[in-house]
Amino acid sequence: MKTIYLNVKCISFLKALCSDNIDRPVGSTGNKRAANIVKEELEFLGWNVETSEFDVIDWKQSGAKLNVNGSELNVFVSPYSTGCSVKAPLAIAESISDLEKNDYKDSVVLLKGEIAQEQLMPKNFVFYNPEHHKKIISLLENSGARALVCATGKDAALAGGVYPFPLIEDGDFDIPSVFTTEEEGHKLAEHAGHEVTLTSCSERIDSTACNVVARKGNPNKERIIITAHIDSKKGSPGALDNASGIVVMLLLADMLNDYKGDYSLEIVALNGEDHYANPGQMQYIESNKENFENILININIDGPGYNIGETSFSFFNLPDKLQKSAKKILREYPGIVEGPQWPQGDHSIFTQQGKAAIAVTSKWLLDNSEQDITHTENDEISIVDCRKLVEAAQALNALIRKI
Repeated sequence: MKTIYLNVKCISFLKALCSDNIDRPVGSTGNKRAANIVKEELEFLGWNVETSEFDVIDWKQSGAKLNVNGSELNVFVSPYSTGCSVKAPLAIAESISDLEKNDYKDSVVLLKGEIAQEQLMPKNFVFYNPEHHKKIISLLENSGARALVCATGKDAALAGGVYPFPLIEDGDFDIPSVFTTEEEGHKLAEHAGHEVTLTSCSERIDSTACNVVARKGNPNKERIIITAHIDSKKGSPGALDNASGIVVMLLLADMLNDYKGDYSLEIVALNGEDHYANPGQMQYIESNKENFENILININIDGPGYNIGETSFSFFNLPDKLQKSAKKILREYPGIVEGPQWPQGDHSIFTQQGKAAIAVTSKWLLDNSEQDITHTENDEISIVDCRKLVEAAQALNALIRKI
């Protein structure tokens, strides 16, 4: 398939997913349009396509204000938080011990320091949820606090490149919360015991979304499953995270249009990797709970194509023969290298079941944990190199046909 043709398709898909949609959070208008773009392209290519709809929570906000002693501090609405209008004394919590021993009933609680160093996992998140996160959430819910102000820095591992990061991003957590920088938190802490006024305009919205699943090949054979998540964070164009992954998946679907191999191919645009509840992933797991045994391998594409550095292929649980074949094929593509294993992606759905997986991303993202791109407004089309997306699709096409 000619490279010029693939580059043109690449640019067209990126523009359709990013420029025309602005962002694609689960349940939003942009997200629905993106899912339809994927569905229509796969149908056009002749794949057998289905969508599986599910209920989700979207949200909208119009800002927050925090006033103390006549001064206004800069704060941001926590994603999926409820709104509030609260006037109450300010209390401070810097550790689990503080939450255990102090009285926070009817207070606005400032979370800072040790307790606010990493983003708390949503209370019902099943894939990764440390015990100390669960304890913090439980103590807060039983504290009687009327609202929370979270003073944070940066947590690239869990929250991407945003600064400050939202400590709480959870539509199942009902104490209103806002977040601010550590510097603003230090200023606010000076007013402990004083009355503060917090107004936050935020609303949860009942909506729907869907996964897009396309199939080809022998349905009675083991499955090769190719995944990429279609959603983005609200406020981010999501070019690298993960419109680029969807583009590689669609290019690969085009290349595999004539596939007559021995396996069943399944392409899945998952909807929810950047949503607090992972609704699309949960729906996919539920619909496949009896069918994980017939999966040969998952190929998950998330964040490829950054214009600096190589494309990384990371291997998980690969049989020796398959790993040797993969490494041999990669040597034919100068822009692709074997990368380290990383857990923060949809391949974990499969590796946690003991299945083989290959995770495709930009090596620069793995090497630069303190980046300020993902989940931010900086994640624009201009940072994506379509030549790298085409090369990744070509390498995956060769690998799948080799299998």
